[in-house]
Amino acid sequence: MIPKRRNRALRYLLAVFFGACAAAGAAQEFTTLKGHGGPIMGIAVTPQGQVATASFDNSVGLWTDREPRWLEGHDAAVTVVGFTSGGTPISAGDDFAVRLWTDPPIELGRHQGKVTSLAVSPDGTAVASGSWDGTIRLWPLEGGASKALPAPGAGVNAVAFDQRGRLFAGTSQGALLRYDDEGSTPFPMVNHGFGVNVLIIDAGWVAYGAVDGGTRVIDVETGETIADFTLDRRPILSMAYHPKSGQIAVGDGHGYIMMLDANRWEITRDFKATRQGPVWALAFSPDGETIYAGGLDDVVYAWPVALLDKFDPAINGKRSFLREAESMPNGERQFMRKCSICHALEPGPSRKAGPSLHGLFGRRAGTLPGYTYSPTLLRADIVWDEATVDALFDEGPDHYIPGSKMPMQVIRKTSDRADLISFLKSATKAN
Repeated sequence: MIPKRRNRALRYLLAVFFGACAAAGAAQEFTTLKGHGGPIMGIAVTPQGQVATASFDNSVGLWTDREPRWLEGHDAAVTVVGFTSGGTPISAGDDFAVRLWTDPPIELGRHQGKVTSLAVSPDGTAVASGSWDGTIRLWPLEGGASKALPAPGAGVNAVAFDQRGRLFAGTSQGALLRYDDEGSTPFPMVNHGFGVNVLIIDAGWVAYGAVDGGTRVIDVETGETIADFTLDRRPILSMAYHPKSGQIAVGDGHGYIMMLDANRWEITRDFKATRQGPVWALAFSPDGETIYAGGLDDVVYAWPVALLDKFDPAINGKRSFLREAESMPNGERQFMRKCSICHALEPGPSRKAGPSLHGLFGRRAGTLPGYTYSPTLLRADIVWDEATVDALFDEGPDHYIPGSKMPMQVIRKTSDRADLISFLKSATKAN
C-alpha cells in the first residue's frame, strides 16, 4: 500500500516539474507576507481570514492584507500562535511564557521549559499548553489559576482537543495520549517509538506526524491505524486541516508539503515548497483555496492550492538565503548559516532577534544602544575581537556566555571560524 502512494507522489512531482514553464505566468497569483526579522515558526488563521504569524524574531505579526501589526512582549523566539474562539491572538515560545494579546496584553503564566504547542478548548474557556518541561497546563481565559494535567511522562511536542473536549498529546518519546478528563491518567493511543511532533483531530480520527517521518491516521477511540502516508522524509514538522474541503497539509524537514484527501485517504498533491530547509508552519485560508507556509525564510508564502499540481514553486526564483549561500565565499556562508537568522550587518534597528553586528570589533558586549540584552550580557566583561569571537563559536554561546539569549551555535573547524572572523571584520566595519 505504501509503495503505491510513493509512486503516486512521484507522478505528482514529475507533473509539477514539467508543468513549470507553462505556469510561469501564474506566479503573480502567489502572495508573500514580508516584515519579520527571522524564520517563521507558527501560523494561524481565523474563520474571518485574519492571519497571525510567530517568528524567531520574538514577535507575533497580525496581518491586514499584507501589512503587519507587531505584537511585542516575548523575550525569545515565538514558536506557536493561535486564536481564542473570540478572535484574540494567543502565543507562546522559547521564553516559557503563554501570552494572551488582549488590550493590554496578559501573560497567563510560564512553564519551566520551551512551550511547543497551544490548543483552545471547544467551549472557548481555556487554552492548553504543552512544554518540553514535561507538563501540560490548562489556563482559564477569564482569569484564575492554571491547572496541570497528570504527567505525560516526557516532553510535550503537540496538544489538540477533539470536539468532545478530550485533550490529545504527542510526546518526545513517541507516545500519543488521550486525556478523557482533566484528572484522569492519560490513555495510551499509540507508542510510535519516535517523537510525535504534530496532531490533527476530527470526528473519528487523529492524524499525526513524527520525528522519523511517520505520517499516520488512527481511530480516535481505539488507536488502530486507518491510513499510513509515511514517505522517505523526516521529520514531520507541521500539519494543517481544512474540514470543509477535507484537505490535510503535511510539512517536513526536507521542504515538501504533501496534501491529503481526508475523505478518500489519498495523496492529492506533493510539491517542494523550499529547496533547502524545513516547513515549520502551515495554515489554510478559510475557504481552503490557499495554504500559508513558513520556514527558514523571514516571509510567509501563500500558495493557491489549485495551482500546486501544475508546477513546483521552488524552481520559480530564489526564495531562501541558504540557496543563495551555495556560491558564496566560505566566511560569508558561515555567517548566513550561523548568524544571519538573528543578526543584521547594517547599522540601525532591525526586526531580527539579535543586535546588529555593525561596528562589532572593539565593542564591549551588551552595549549597543536600543537593544534589550539579557542580564548576563550586561554583566559580561567581554570585548569583541578575533579571540573572543573565535572562542564564542569554538565553545558555543551556552558555554562561553551561560545564561545569554544566544542560541546554541558551534563551528567545529578552526578554518571555518577563521573565515567567518575575516568576513565579519570586513562586513561589520564602521565607516
